[in-house]
Amino acid sequence: MIEAVGLCKRFPGSAGVMALDSLSISAREGTVLGVLGPNGAGKTTTARILTTLLDADSGSASVAGFDVRTQAHEVRTSIGVAGQSASIDNRLTGRENLTLVGVLRGLGRKQAKARALEILESFGLADRANDVAKHYSGGMRRRLDLAAALVGHPRVLFLDEPTTGLDPTSRTMLWELIEREVAHGVTVLLTTQYLEEADRLADTIAVIAGGSLVAEGSPAELKRQVGGEVLRVVPKDPDRTADMAAIMATVCGRAPSNGKQGLTVALTSTIAQVARVADRMVTENIDALEFGIDRPSLDDVFHQLTAHSEQTTREAVTVR
Repeated sequence: MIEAVGLCKRFPGSAGVMALDSLSISAREGTVLGVLGPNGAGKTTTARILTTLLDADSGSASVAGFDVRTQAHEVRTSIGVAGQSASIDNRLTGRENLTLVGVLRGLGRKQAKARALEILESFGLADRANDVAKHYSGGMRRRLDLAAALVGHPRVLFLDEPTTGLDPTSRTMLWELIEREVAHGVTVLLTTQYLEEADRLADTIAVIAGGSLVAEGSPAELKRQVGGEVLRVVPKDPDRTADMAAIMATVCGRAPSNGKQGLTVALTSTIAQVARVADRMVTENIDALEFGIDRPSLDDVFHQLTAHSEQTTREAVTVR
């Protein structure tokens, strides 16, 4: 549904730095592709090319089966776009905003009004349909903005940091609306600064740094790249720390680290090793204040992958 191969883009005056450097990404129908990267990584440039707002210098891309360069009109009729800030008209009511979008999307006025009412109801905004948008809360404005992107029944939805600035409740509500659209078969490309958001919504994550793809996979696959699971134990009696460390070293085959978060050691056989450590603790009468398995987070993935890429880029620029 989204396919980009070898996209390259260099902006004038960028001192030879590539905004995109042979970038290839893809998303299947009815899935969410999360695009992560630090500021300046090329996320927005990628989205602009895929939505026909910007031409790539080289490479190819298609959206909903249409070439973004030679079939731009067909691409535009197949997509919806919601940016970092709400694009609604504050002087119009919620109903008027959506009706206007429907008319601009080619719906007749009667059909546009009907679609506006339908989607306002679907997004929980029907009771505020006749209120001027400037009186909406931030969360309501973002819902209205997403609703506007969906007026034309798009097959592909581009969301550029859609929940930036929202409180946790409003963010969760917007996530649920996005998940509902995906369940109905809509394909989504999501750029976000919230790693929790990508972890929840994305089927596949593409990590971009310096205009290049540095990693791609499901959230679980990317977390495995960073490292495995870690057993963490904080003995209830600090005087038993050495005894606890000895148990962990014996069972896990390596000495644990002793830091502010307690004793930690990497696991190679999670269930078996955790069970054996727990049995030894019972035998030796060691109680734990904390006992658990820590897994890498998407934050760990992001920082490790992008830090490595940025260091490589700096070294390359130095060589030039």
